[in-house]
Amino acid sequence: MANNAVFFAWNRPIPGRERISQAHFGEFSEFLAGLERSGTIESFDVVLLDPHGGDLNGFFLVRGEPSQLDAMVASEAWQTHITRATLHLLGAGAIRGATRGEVATRMARWSGLLPD
Repeated sequence: MANNAVFFAWNRPIPGRERISQAHFGEFSEFLAGLERSGTIESFDVVLLDPHGGDLNGFFLVRGEPSQLDAMVASEAWQTHITRATLHLLGAGAIRGATRGEVATRMARWSGLLPD
């Protein structure tokens, strides 16, 4: 299983653009499902958070090897989806991250750099 991920999150739709967000959510989900079916990414999850008064209300977590994620985020389709999202979502953004075994590797590196 891949130890690397792309985290794409958002706050909420821009008022008046909720229907656009609804449609794009379905299109983006299908885009990621196609990447998963083709083996371009390992997997993805969608998480919708319970209302909590914060500014993070949902995210997609896309898993893959570094080369898979590099290719995905460099693709025209990904760039178009992310650009579209910024036109109808508040707080939309994507960032790379570590999961599973890579967390232990990064924590060991961090711990090894701490002063005595």
